[in-house]
Amino acid sequence: MKEVYTISQITNNSIRVKKINQELIKQALKMMKQGTKSMIASATGLSVATCGNILNEFLETGEVIETEMEQPNGGRPAKRFVYNANFAYIACIYINAEGDQHSLTYRVANLSGEQIDAGFHAVELADITVIEHVIESLITKHPEIKALGIGIPGLVHQGVINVCDISELINVPLESLLKEKYEIEVTVDNDMNLTVYGFYKKQDYEEDKTIVVVTFPRNNFPGSGMMIDGYIHRGTTQFAGEVSFLPFGISRQEQFARLHQHDTFANLAATTIMSLIAVINPETIALTGELAKEEHIKEIYQLCSGVIPDEHMPQIIVLDHPHDHYMNGLIAVTLESLSYNLQLVERRR
Repeated sequence: MKEVYTISQITNNSIRVKKINQELIKQALKMMKQGTKSMIASATGLSVATCGNILNEFLETGEVIETEMEQPNGGRPAKRFVYNANFAYIACIYINAEGDQHSLTYRVANLSGEQIDAGFHAVELADITVIEHVIESLITKHPEIKALGIGIPGLVHQGVINVCDISELINVPLESLLKEKYEIEVTVDNDMNLTVYGFYKKQDYEEDKTIVVVTFPRNNFPGSGMMIDGYIHRGTTQFAGEVSFLPFGISRQEQFARLHQHDTFANLAATTIMSLIAVINPETIALTGELAKEEHIKEIYQLCSGVIPDEHMPQIIVLDHPHDHYMNGLIAVTLESLSYNLQLVERRR
């Protein structure tokens, strides 16, 4: 039977195809640093004509820059094109509530992820008013900002923060509020998802891996971020990784108390780690937070060894510079929010 498409469907498909082609050319230029139309066509699989049309549009907007001519080899010299990483900026802010101190750490980066500006604010309370004040100061200073990434010590479900270490942010639809107010792309994500993503990308694995980062912060409950086969695992309602809700057989108040006692911390940490090993079988589990110490690793291994077979034990480490991984993950997801993504999933047989 012949398929019939409406004009709107055809128009929508053509727009999607163009956006995909634009994204292919952007990514090719970022990887190549510079290239001619024929080089870009070869890298993307698009025709030279299609590449030429899209490159001309990018030249008009300033997203691509035309550079010096290639040395001629008996023919007409070809123009070289360079992606303009400073065409737009992103602003990334992560909110920390560990211990008794609230803070906002920010970084402004270009479209290649290169740092343009950075800073830190210690505050009494990291509420919506303080967050907006920092955003407004950054946008005023850098009007090129086109996307915003916010990392929170909690989780977001359907755009609303419903679990958070900062009670004043609970039930706040932060993403939609900021989008409407500043009219830019906004991404709000869990701190542990961002940390595990930044750590994962730093390893530059040659194949997809499963890894976990678990944090044991002082004065707050633990949480984790999980990469399963190369993808952040958030769960149906973004609740995946909330390990403080594991059935430890004790109240949450007792769990909190034991985590903050030196002689009972390792036992609870080991139970958490064994649960993660049994469910997702990670290659590496990295520990962060003020409560997790290098001295705990040996005891955790010993507690796990009586339960988990040795061949299934992952590498367990204390993660150095977790805030660097957090920010790198936040920059990565914020940059991705500006990309037009089409994921093709092959059906498993």
